[in-house]
Amino acid sequence: MLFFNRELIKAAKRAFDIKADTATHEEIKNRIISGGQVTGTNMCVLICAILIASVGLNTKSTAVIIGAMLISPLMGSILAMAYGTAAADPPRFRRHLYGFVFQLIISVFVSTVYFWLSPIKTPNSELLARTTPSFYDVIIATAGGIAGIIGSTRTEKMNNIVPGVAIATALMPPVCTCGYSIANMQWHMLAGAAYLFLVNTYFILLSAILVLDILRIPKVSNLTDKQWKRMRKRMIRNTIIVLLPCIPLTLLMLSD
Repeated sequence: MLFFNRELIKAAKRAFDIKADTATHEEIKNRIISGGQVTGTNMCVLICAILIASVGLNTKSTAVIIGAMLISPLMGSILAMAYGTAAADPPRFRRHLYGFVFQLIISVFVSTVYFWLSPIKTPNSELLARTTPSFYDVIIATAGGIAGIIGSTRTEKMNNIVPGVAIATALMPPVCTCGYSIANMQWHMLAGAAYLFLVNTYFILLSAILVLDILRIPKVSNLTDKQWKRMRKRMIRNTIIVLLPCIPLTLLMLSD
């Protein structure tokens, strides 16, 4: 019986070992960093994705919204920020953070212009659905971040995972909903959509950092134990701050 239990434990460890088929650290770095580059190509694709998502939300077309999420490059920037954090490389993190913020500003601007010009002004169910974040979105974003970074760090890159994660975590629709809210001065919708985007982004980032840490990504800086403790405390604090509003919103949703 004891032998059987040991074999069962070994089999379970092998089944859930994410280190077994991991690509080299150099290959992981090149993949993630290249995916987070803010280039002319990525910006053109991003603008197209924003326009497609805005039209989909405006016309209540789920298929069009899914198409926009499939081509969105925002996920690459989040994973690149996660790599910068896990590698203890603040300059790289800041570089990708600035790129991500720039992408976000352009996205909100394009969607705002579209909704300002659009003759359809009434918010539909697709738009309203992106203004009520809950704890379920935290679960989705966390699971999506884990799946996305695992797929990006395999020996054979799993190209089908990142698009699936982009659909599941839905980064594009909340951004477009922010544009709609600004164009139509719906400030309560803006707050809900912005918070949903923050939840999705933060928990994808956090889960990706944790997986990269498990994979022992090489550190650029030799941080002291005190610095590591400070960083962990900061992450715990930020997680609590981002998570807290989800609790009453989830309770409110369940009570309806």
